[in-house]
Amino acid sequence: MKLQSLKRRGSKLAKSNIQLAILETTTSNISRFEDKLRDINLMPFKPIGIDIFQVNVGYLCNMTCEHCHVDAGPTRTEVMTKETMNHCLEAIKKVGAKTIDITGGAPEMNPHFKWFVNQIREINKEIEIIVRTNLTILASNSEYKTYPEFFKENKLTLIASLPCYTAKNTDKQRGDKAFVRSVQVLKILNELGYGKKDTGLNLHLVYNPGGAFLPGDQFKLEIDYKRNLKNDFDLEFNKLYTITNLPISRFLDFLLKEDKLDHYMQLLLDAFNPVAADGVMCRNTLSVSWDGFLFDCDFNQMLGLQVEKSVPQHIRDFNVKELLARNIILGQHCFGCTAGAGSSCQGTVI
Repeated sequence: MKLQSLKRRGSKLAKSNIQLAILETTTSNISRFEDKLRDINLMPFKPIGIDIFQVNVGYLCNMTCEHCHVDAGPTRTEVMTKETMNHCLEAIKKVGAKTIDITGGAPEMNPHFKWFVNQIREINKEIEIIVRTNLTILASNSEYKTYPEFFKENKLTLIASLPCYTAKNTDKQRGDKAFVRSVQVLKILNELGYGKKDTGLNLHLVYNPGGAFLPGDQFKLEIDYKRNLKNDFDLEFNKLYTITNLPISRFLDFLLKEDKLDHYMQLLLDAFNPVAADGVMCRNTLSVSWDGFLFDCDFNQMLGLQVEKSVPQHIRDFNVKELLARNIILGQHCFGCTAGAGSSCQGTVI
């Protein structure tokens, strides 16, 4: 089916179905991801644990970033309720995960955000709680300005998007004045001890490529980031995570607009790395959507690819044993996680 025909059918198909159909059409002449895994004896592809319990508390965001695979923004109304959060808390008690990863949208915009964090802390004082912040929300003239202190009080790990150490490149991806607002918040976080050595307050930054290419070497980019941010703004942080843009939502729209989807998919295929494939995040992560449905990863969530039908589909029916026995749902977009050094929500895989 032609891509233009698929796009014209937008009023009749859910956006996730359109995206999947476009990816299937575009990649019809290249290898199947499942076949690549079969060639290296990784099929059936199964989880090895649930070390990271990732919860998307809503798609509402104060920004509309052009590379956002969540398609988040100020007009999104999908926000996790306290009832669904309670189901998540019951699952957290059962699963024994090492890390709770709270994401969005801007997770801070969920009205129950602080309550949710406090409840997780009551369950386990030592568990790592990650908050994926866009930084700019914390610079707004509202109660969000108080959140850095809350982060510190609860010893939260912060993973913050900063696509570049220059204003020009950051603002291109994230909007006007995004960089200066991010720097403003990073200074506040540094003053609280975040990103500083031996404070235990971890502040990690995220780099996403600004076009249809793979990220550079994570270690070398981290050196560049640390040198430039220190010299120009006296800023510090702990680690840099490089994350490959997957052909989903706004980045898929960009690739179609620039007629680069075929090129990008071939680029991902050519860079397939068997070592990265063995350690992709879906093997030790479970993703929960704002309405409580279960997914193998955050990317599958955005494509509407729920966990295998033979296992519980919703967080209220959470069952560790059954979920660990499932087969992971795969697609052509998975090439994005196995290209080069690999890509996960915690940066490169290898």
